This record gives sequence, C-alpha cells and structure tokens, in this order.
Amino acid sequence: MNNPLLTESSLPLFSEIKPEHVVPAIDQLLADARETVAECLKTKQNYNWAKLIQPIADAEDRLNKAWSPVSHLNSVCNNEALREAYNACLPKLSDYGTEMGQNKRLFYAYRQIAKHSEFSTFDTAQQKIVRNALRDFRLSGVDLSEDKKQRYKEICQELSQHTSHFEENVLDATNAWSKSISHKRDLVGMPESAIAQAKQAAEQAGEEGWLLTLQFPSYNAVMTYADSRELRREIYEAYTTRASEIGPHGGHWDNSLLMEQILSLRHEKSKLLGFNNFAELSLSTKMAKKPEEVISFLEDLAHKSWRQARNDLIELQDYTREVHAFIEMEPWDIGYYSEKMRQHLYQLSQEEVKSYFPITRVLPGLFAVVERLYGLQISEITEFDTWHPDVQLFQIHDKDGQLRGKFYTDLFARTKKRGGAWMDDCVGRKKTDDHIQIPVAYLTCNFTPPTADTPALLTHDEVTTLFHEFGHGLHHVLTQVDHLGVSGINGVEWDAVELPSQFMENWCWEKDALALMSGHYQTGEVLPDSLFAKMLAAKNFQAGLFIVRQLEFSLFDFRMHLEYDPERGGRIYEILDQVRNQVAVIQAPKFNRFPHSFTHIFAGGYAAGYYSYKWAEVLSSDAYSLFEEKGVFDEATGQSFLTNILEKGGSKNAMELFVSFRGREPNIDALLRHNGITA
Repeated sequence: MNNPLLTESSLPLFSEIKPEHVVPAIDQLLADARETVAECLKTKQNYNWAKLIQPIADAEDRLNKAWSPVSHLNSVCNNEALREAYNACLPKLSDYGTEMGQNKRLFYAYRQIAKHSEFSTFDTAQQKIVRNALRDFRLSGVDLSEDKKQRYKEICQELSQHTSHFEENVLDATNAWSKSISHKRDLVGMPESAIAQAKQAAEQAGEEGWLLTLQFPSYNAVMTYADSRELRREIYEAYTTRASEIGPHGGHWDNSLLMEQILSLRHEKSKLLGFNNFAELSLSTKMAKKPEEVISFLEDLAHKSWRQARNDLIELQDYTREVHAFIEMEPWDIGYYSEKMRQHLYQLSQEEVKSYFPITRVLPGLFAVVERLYGLQISEITEFDTWHPDVQLFQIHDKDGQLRGKFYTDLFARTKKRGGAWMDDCVGRKKTDDHIQIPVAYLTCNFTPPTADTPALLTHDEVTTLFHEFGHGLHHVLTQVDHLGVSGINGVEWDAVELPSQFMENWCWEKDALALMSGHYQTGEVLPDSLFAKMLAAKNFQAGLFIVRQLEFSLFDFRMHLEYDPERGGRIYEILDQVRNQVAVIQAPKFNRFPHSFTHIFAGGYAAGYYSYKWAEVLSSDAYSLFEEKGVFDEATGQSFLTNILEKGGSKNAMELFVSFRGREPNIDALLRHNGITA
C-alpha cells in the first residue's frame, strides 16, 4: 500500500502532507512496525543484529520519517486541521512506544543478544544501542505487573496529550494578543527598523498604523527601546501572563491545571518505576547521576555568580538615578535602562551593531567559519518542496567531496509558528547493505523578518542563537555512526547535548570569524575594529544577571520535580518564590506567570533537565579553551573536535568523548572566565 507520508527521496514532500491523510498513514506504519516485531520474534532463539535489531530499527525509521514532517509542520505552520490530526496520532504513538518498551519477549531477545558471545564482535555503536535498549526496557516498565503496566501506558498517553495541549495554549495565547498603534509618537524611542516591522505587521493584518504583537522580535523591541513606560508595562504584563488565569486573556488558554496534571503524572510514573521522584528518573539517562550532584552544581555556580549579579543591578540602579533621575525600577524598566546604560558606558548601540549583521552576510559567514574549522563545503539547493517561502535548503560535503547531510533553515517569526529557536531531526543517518541514508535537520528561529526596503538585520544575540542551533545541526548531520539508535544526537545524554551548540557560540566573539560574517547592509563595510572593541568591552555587561536568571530557571525546574508531594501538589509558585529568594536579584511582580509558558519543561525535553544548559556550558567552555590555546581556526584542533565529538554521536558516553578531545575531564574555570566571573 502506498503511504502518502513517505517518499523515495530522503526529503519530505511537505506540500503533499494533507491533514486527512495523516492518521491513516501513521496507522499503516504502526501496523507495519508491529508486524515486523512479531515476525522477528518468531524464531524464539538465536536472535542477532541482522534478524532482529536491524529490521525493527528500519521499520521504526520509516515511522519516524513520516511523523517528523507532520510534527514539524504542527510547530511551524499550525492550523486547526493539522493540530487535530497531530493530536489524534499522539496516543497511537505513545501506545506503540509503551507496547514495545513492555514487550517481554523483545526484552528477552535483546538480553539474549547481549549475553551471546557474538556481542563482543559488535562495534562500539551496536553495543551501546543494545545497552541503551536494555536500560530503556526497564524505564518503560517491562518488569511491572500487568495492572501497573496498564497504568504506565495510561500515564504516557495522558502526558503526551497534556504536554501538547500546554504548548498549544502558549501558541494560541501568544497569537491572540496584539495592540494597534494609531500614532507614531506612541512608538518614540523604538528604532526605525522595529517601527517598519510594526508597520508591515499592520499591513499584513489589513490594519492602518502599526501593530505590536507578542512575537519575540516585536516584544523585545518594545521592552528594549520604547520610551513609553506605560506601553512597556502593558506588553510585559501580556507576555508574562500568557496561558494563565490572569492578564489580557486570563482564563482563555489557562495552563494552571495542565501543569499540576503533568507534574502529578510524571511523579506517579517515576514511583511506578521504582524512583522516588521524577528528578531521579530524569537523571537515569544523563551524565549527572544523583540529584544532589545537580543541586550542588547549580548552588555552587549561584554562589560564585550572585555577587556579580547584585553588583550589576546596583550599577544599573545607580545609573538610572544619577543620569535619568529615575528611582522606582520595575521589571519592565530593566531592559530599557540597561540598553541606555550600555550605550552610556560603551557608546554601543545594538541598533548600530544590527546594521552590520544582515542575514545575507551572517549565513554565508557562518558557513565559512565551519568550512575553515572542519574543511566542509556548504551549498544551497534551490529546487525542493517547502512549507513556506522563507525556507532554504542546504547540503554539506566534506573535504573529500562526500555528501554528509542536508538542513533546512526557517529563520523568521510569523503567526502560527511556535516561538523560540530549535534544531530537530528530519532524517537520521544509517548505513544499509547498499547505501547510506543521508541525515537531514531542521533549523528553526524566530528572527525579525525583512521588510520591503531592508534585509533581515540580526542583533548580535541573534547571531549567537543562529550559531547555537547550527551547532546542534552539525552534531546531527556530521555523524559517521552507521546505526540510527546512536547516530547524530540520538543516544546522547541530555545534559551533554548542548555541548556542540554552545561551543559554536564562541566564534561570534572572534575577530577573524566576524570578518567573515559581517558587512553593513548598505555599504558592505566589515564590522569596524572600533565597534568590535566596544562589543568586547561590553561582552560581559550584566553577565551576572543573565547567569542567575538561568540558574533560577534551572533550580526551579529541578526542585519542582525533586520535591513533588502528591498531597500538596506541585507548589509551583511556592517553590519558584523560594528559588528567587535564594538566587535572584530582581524580583518579579506578583502577576508574573512565567511557568505557565515555560514550554521547555512542560512541553519539551528539559523536564528536570533545564540545568543541562549550564552543565553543558562547562563542557563547551572548556572545549573551546583548547582552541584559545592552539588558535581559533587551528586545523588539527578542529579535526579533533569533529572526529571525537561531532562524528561520534551517542556511540560512546559523553564524558569519554570529551576526554578523548580535551585530554582530561572538564573543569569550570573556562566558564567563569568567559563570563567575567572570578571565584
């Protein structure tokens, strides 16, 4: 039977994915996968890689390649029909995953393979896949009694539906709010580029004047530049109360009950599997092994950073009082006066910096950086099926001319598109008897779109974001592992998965790299040395504030899952207040409902794992310090990172790979130094 979600090409045909086809196509692929498993288990003995593991992996690969574009479209081109089809498939996919994880015959078959003498002849990646599978069988409840297995299955179904609903609420709440501006004087202070974008947004909505939204480029422009304090407060309140019981749309897309349900289900799942809490379950697949290790790491970093964060705030308060005669600082004033202080101290305007980073220079410059680092060649593919006119497709060849992978870019904010920036797996690498399946990645951002007169201009933070996501993409597409279970980002411990992404950010601060990616959008002039010097001087401006904010998120997430008590519920805002009292130097107003839109932990893969950003930053900073010693474009060091980290995927433990590259285990010194913090 022909399946409309699968093509002969490694690239999906997005235009042919119709919502009405999704459910029957996924049903067919799930049935095929189940049939494959049943067929593979018929022998009842002498199981091996070729007759059991490989056929099942191939069947699940076909399923994943069909589901991936559907899931992606649901994130970037959301509509009611697609959302309905997507949500209809979630319980089906959850059922399949639970069924396979609890299949005792399949578990025994894997265990038999692991105990067989032939196992010693497997390559490293194959052995890792088998060991991971045995671990995951137990984490799926294979040893549970039948009634507990059924409850586990129900929990997984409910979690998949609740987390999807949580993210939909955030998207709908974000799209629901807008503010029409009739008089340009109400936008005083905002740069012309942001005003032009608001004008374009109004025109696209069929309105007169200017239109402000909660899409991040619009929100951030107001918070950073708008002189109107009333406007800043209004958009701050709308943004920080999204999907909650209060605010402009209070109660319409309220995630309050969903958050409690998600936390309760995660805790119940953990107890079923023999863990004390979800934090312990989360760590069972990470580098960190004990909750105390994570808490100690975060609190130690908070102790080393808090004084600088407090000084950052005091300096900002002193500046606003002395220069602007402004005393009562509120959260909606922080970004605005911070930008003014940055200009005052360093004569550095973010708007001036943006003019040197048009996307038309940044993207080719990014490619040039990785070409110098790893000997890659990146070229654009112009004929392909797409989901939006902004999307581009590229391919990567290595220095020997071999095609290594492809990736899509979808870089600009729009309605019906999930906020934030991310990389996702479209197709994974695997080797068969007669060919290699080329890996493909999605790179998605939400930058300010171009206007009719101006190309998209990126802030330096946005340049860094692009490098970050591209680092994830390289990790996925440069893999040389032949087996899907641990190729690319598959099988990588979650608290190490940010290593390649954060690592790439460092080149955004190197003069030689900036020369490749900068050029004034009107004159073509490369970023001047004088402006770069100001950027370097301001590099760690308010770094302490930024770090303790990240630590606030991390401690809140981890403690909430670690300390969950069924009798008391999630105590979400109680724990958040405790964490803020411990590490924050800026206290949020009572109406702030940040957790209600915290999709990373309530709808993404970072539950009891948001600490991973800081954990992996220790690894990435320490890895980059070797380039600082050898030269930022040192060929031998670049090749070492490529072969020891990027190409290995999840075929070995992350610490083992790091030591292979760095020659020792990581230490925190480089992280502190890069952030201007002295212990």
